[in-house]
Amino acid sequence: MRRFGSLTAQEQADRLRVLDYTHLITIEPGKRSGQPCIRGLRMTVRDVLEYLAGGMSVDDLLADFPDLTIEDIRGCLASAADRGDFEAGRCKPL
Repeated sequence: MRRFGSLTAQEQADRLRVLDYTHLITIEPGKRSGQPCIRGLRMTVRDVLEYLAGGMSVDDLLADFPDLTIEDIRGCLASAADRGDFEAGRCKPL
C-alpha cells in the first residue's frame, strides 16, 4: 500500500476532501456589496483570507473575531480553493 508520510493513500484522499461550505458562506446583495460572507455576518471570505495572508494566525483570528469558528475559517479556505463554484451557482444568494 502506497504511503504519504505517515498516511496511507486512502487516509490522504480522505483528508483532501473539500469541506462542504455551502451552509457557511452566504451571499446577500445588500450586505458587503454582495461579496461572499460567513454565515450572514459582515465578515467576508476575502477578509479572512487577507488576514491569514498577512500573517495573522488562526488562533489570533479566532480571538479577535469571537463570532468566527475554525469551521468558518476552513470554509473560507475551501471556498477559495473551489472558487469557480461561485460563478457556477454553488453559493446561492439569500
